[in-house]
Amino acid sequence: MRILYQLLVVLFMMLQGAEGQPFIPRPFDPCVAQNGRCFPGICRRPYYWVGTCHNGYSCCKRCVEV
Repeated sequence: MRILYQLLVVLFMMLQGAEGQPFIPRPFDPCVAQNGRCFPGICRRPYYWVGTCHNGYSCCKRCVEV
């Protein structure tokens, strides 16, 4: 019975340690960083082309008029 309590304590300590680990970030996506969206083909109004997405689509950003 004493071993069971020790195993529970070890398990609890492992869970506490794992909770503090940083998460693994997703790969950097420059289109999302520019508030863009990926569209197949060319960008149509009200979007304009700002680059190419990782899958070959066009990175389009919405045109903001002041």
